[in-house]
Formats: sequence, structure tokens, C-alpha cells
Amino acid sequence: MDNDVSNYTVEGRIGEGAHGLVFKARHNPTGREVALKKILIKNLEDGIPVNVMREIKALQLLRCKYIIKLYNMFPRGMSLVLVLEYMSSGLWEMLHHNQQELTLPRVKTYALMLLKGTRYMHAHYVMHRDLKPANLLINHEGILKIADLGLARLYWPEGGRPYSHQVATRWYRAPELLYGARYYTEKVDLWSVGCIIAEMITKQPLFAGESDIEQLAIVLQHLGTPTEETWPKHTELPDFHKITFPDSTPTPWPELLPGVEMDAVNLVKSFIMYDADGRISAKDAVKHQWFVNKPTPATLDDMPKPKPK
Repeated sequence: MDNDVSNYTVEGRIGEGAHGLVFKARHNPTGREVALKKILIKNLEDGIPVNVMREIKALQLLRCKYIIKLYNMFPRGMSLVLVLEYMSSGLWEMLHHNQQELTLPRVKTYALMLLKGTRYMHAHYVMHRDLKPANLLINHEGILKIADLGLARLYWPEGGRPYSHQVATRWYRAPELLYGARYYTEKVDLWSVGCIIAEMITKQPLFAGESDIEQLAIVLQHLGTPTEETWPKHTELPDFHKITFPDSTPTPWPELLPGVEMDAVNLVKSFIMYDADGRISAKDAVKHQWFVNKPTPATLDDMPKPKPK
């Protein structure tokens, strides 16, 4: 695609991100619909914001059917324009405005798409660090794709490198992050995946705190007070001794996920555990029994086709 704004016709504004505006546009030579993400560079001496550079590098590295495509980028005055694949809807909209379309077979298909995209990221040593429904977009074919990789980071399997704990949107933030962990792995994404799958099934967020402390309190209340057996070395986390919570016993999973079949409960449980090392990988999760059970995942022909905006 050409790197000149004159080759694009803007058709409307889609939204506003952390670093700039997003527009729907058409690439004139090919007629392809695209999204133009216009990022303002506030100070040329400071260069491109680090989160933007991380997103660009991650999207250049990751070429997967279930991860949004970066077609091109070019400067425009004091801005940098990213030319991205146009996505006409998203999982957030499905959960809030089209719940009737989220049948169980379709939920299974979206879950598989999310897991395959996550598996690909992790196979290339990239952790997203902000998986949530608003960052899972859906195209006109009904394919779900992971987007918004502004917090993505490369990681090393052997670990040993500190990262910021101020990542992931609160409802989908792993407990080690809530306790201020600086050393963590791609397993923080898997906690988020478990929360998202549970939310798709029940149409309600699994843990919905209004502050970081309340979020942690809700998690501890439902999963029970951690022990060295359920969460080795949790007492060594940076913020563990800053606040104490009343002792609690775990809420039975059938109460956390009422009316949900046991295999689905077992899949969610395998992500939602204190010990990050014990969380199921995306690679293993795609083979879980829940996806084999009837009703089986929907075919692409039966997936909702978002109406053009």
C-alpha cells in the first residue's frame, strides 16, 4: 500500500485511542477498506512514543490470521499514520449490544480464535499484556483478531527481566500484577483469556472491581486466601505486605459460573489460578474437551457478520 495520505479517502471516524484518532478509510488504488490510526508526535526530539514503537514492532513480527494486520505507516506533518486492517466490530460490542448473537457454539469459536492468536504470540515470545474484549476486534467475515498491542513486550522464557506491573485493564489483570509483580511471564495473558472466556459464556465480567484494591479483594474472596501450596512465594511480591484482607475460603466454581457445564468450568479454572506456572497454555487449551463437546464450535459461515459502520 502506498505511503501517501492522498491515496486514501477518509470515510469517517471510528474512535479515539491513547495516542490519537482512528479513522475508517479506503485505499483508492485497490478499494480496500482500512483503518488509519493517526498518532500525534508531540515533540519531534523525543521521537515516536515507546508504546507506539512496541505496537509497530509487534505487528511487524506477528503475521497471524487472528492478529490484526499492519499494512503500512507513513509520516503526516507532526503525526505518524498507521494503516491497519479495518475491523467492523468487536467482542465488546457483542457482549454489550448483541448478546443474543453470542450463542454457545459461537462463543466456542471466538474462544478458539482468541486462543490461536494468543498461542501464536507466545510462540514468538510476545506477551500482549492487555487482553480484554475491547481489544478483540471482529471483521466482516466474522473472524476475531487480537488488536491494540501498545503494551506488548518481547519476553525470554528463562525470565530474569523486570517489567512494569501497571499493565492490563483491571478486570482482566492477573493477581501477581495486582500485588505489584515486576518479574512475570506471558502467563499474565492466560489469566486474561480465562476472564474473557468466562465473560463470553455468562455475559458478565468474572471479577469486576472498581479500584485495584477492590479488584484484588474480589479475586481473593472468590479464590480463597492463597497459601504457599496454591501460590508459591506470593508473600514475596512487592505489595503483599502493604494491605491485608480477611481470610476467606474459595467460592465453589458452580456459584462463580452458575449453570455452566463442567467442562467449561474446568477450562476457565485452568486459567484462573494463583500460581502462574500452573495456568494452561494457549497451545494446550485449544485441545480442551470443552471444544469437542456438543454443541461444537460454529463454522465461519454461522458466525455473526458485523454490519458495516
